[in-house]
Amino acid sequence: MPKTFTHEIRVTWGDCDPAKIAYTARIPAWALDAINGWWEAHLDGDGWYQMELDRGFGTPFVHMEMDFRSPVTPRHRLVCTVRPVRLGESSISFRVEGFQDGGLCFEGLFVCVFIVAGSMEKRPAPDEVRAIVEPMLAMGD
Repeated sequence: MPKTFTHEIRVTWGDCDPAKIAYTARIPAWALDAINGWWEAHLDGDGWYQMELDRGFGTPFVHMEMDFRSPVTPRHRLVCTVRPVRLGESSISFRVEGFQDGGLCFEGLFVCVFIVAGSMEKRPAPDEVRAIVEPMLAMGD
């Protein structure tokens, strides 16, 4: 199983501001969309919605940091790469990078904590997640 997951986003005219580049607030949303796509790819089609309702756990974010490198525009598809970079006792960290036409547009670190669905009570990472993520982390960079 490859360590890096790729998620493609179609940036549209409606995503842009008068400067003809993507609204800044859209960029973290696209990164989160890519992380949800990572979950879907690794949990048999289940993303955050199904994790909460069907699997009994959630992963709210506790930290986000991003660096912007180049403007995002509708000229090219936005290709986001997602990979887990750390799995703690009760948290998971993802690295997301966004590219257009081969150039790096943004990069970020996103940290989630595992919770019991409905209660926001912290819990250990589920065994099913550990089974997926630990081999990826063992592969290194």
